[in-house]
Amino acid sequence: MAFIVAMGMILMAGICPAVLCFPDGTKEMDIAFHEHQDNGTQDDSLTLAFVNTNFAFSLYKKLALKNPDKNIVFSPLSISATLALVSLGAKGNTLEEILEGLKFNLTETSEADIHQGFGHLLQRLSEPEDQDQINIGNAMFLEKDLQILAEFHEKTRSLYQAEAFTADFQQPTEAKKLINDYVSNQTQGMIKELISELDTDTLMVLVNYIYFKGKWEISFDPQDTFESEFYLDEKRSVTVPMMKMKLLTTRHFRDEELSCSVVELKYTGKASALLILPDQGRMQQVEDSLQPETLRKWRKTLIPSQIEELNLPKFSISSSYRLEEDVLPEMGIEKVFTEQADLSGITEAKQLSVSQVVHKAVLDVAETGTEAAAATGVIGGIRKAILPAVSFNRPFLLVIYQTGSQSILFMAKVTNPK
Repeated sequence: MAFIVAMGMILMAGICPAVLCFPDGTKEMDIAFHEHQDNGTQDDSLTLAFVNTNFAFSLYKKLALKNPDKNIVFSPLSISATLALVSLGAKGNTLEEILEGLKFNLTETSEADIHQGFGHLLQRLSEPEDQDQINIGNAMFLEKDLQILAEFHEKTRSLYQAEAFTADFQQPTEAKKLINDYVSNQTQGMIKELISELDTDTLMVLVNYIYFKGKWEISFDPQDTFESEFYLDEKRSVTVPMMKMKLLTTRHFRDEELSCSVVELKYTGKASALLILPDQGRMQQVEDSLQPETLRKWRKTLIPSQIEELNLPKFSISSSYRLEEDVLPEMGIEKVFTEQADLSGITEAKQLSVSQVVHKAVLDVAETGTEAAAATGVIGGIRKAILPAVSFNRPFLLVIYQTGSQSILFMAKVTNPK
């Protein structure tokens, strides 16, 4: 019988009135599980961050290979946390495939530690912040006659904050509307149709959603936005609204080895955006080099310096993926989609397998940030070692990471911002 996993992610950076993206803090090592540092959870959080980064880059490479010259946007955290939740009900080879596909080494990290780590991370991200708004969570929609095991229900609730609802999947249209209305409500109407199809074999739909509202720490002035060319390749270009900021003091790094520039733009809360601009013709080189160590090197090497002028396109992109078709199987997660799936930890009543893994994401980037006063002292500064203009007028990468947990929350490739 069918079990559907669906993920909806909204990411908007600096857009008015709804600004969605993870803001950044100033302490790079503000570990998400600081309240548990005395019993070793700090090390666990760093392990989880490393593993999640490995999964994020591995998944990105698969998506980039299958979607050449297309925009890509996804939330690796949304996907990994949801699959980890599914693994709570998996056993045997099905369980091992899921966790190893998520890049965990089961000889080094126990299953209990994995779930505890995700639980702490999700709890920390759900804590209210004065400067931003985040809505992250999971929900299970269960066939009205399906009896799930009490242990699975309790663990999904306590570790993954999952709500449980009943649905009549014998009425697919009504069930689909129930699920899509729930996701639309949780994402402020930004994702309206996460589920496009259901059938009467469906017993359970698991939904993950992430919605974040935050602001740039230093906003772009809308009056400075101008029309400019964005070069899709050496022969083609499109005209886009280009945001501009002069004499910006921010952390910046020129990676000569990988032929790319890395610029950090902070948000007012507890995350940062890393904008990676490969030199012309060097995108493939940068993509091939994406490893946890690469991100660690960039974050470690970034130093505050002044950029004479920063140009960044104003854009809105979206992506939709069916990850069960080939992406996840190629990453080693296969049995859960077949009749050999062992999900007997969810229910003993019927044989379950996952029929769909749907992921939809939206990314908006625009000018709006904090008040002008918050940016005044930073944009000025002493004129020393001013770097030349950095113009994101060709395909680039965007990585949003939460500084407390050091986990990648969102990742995008912008090949055409129009």
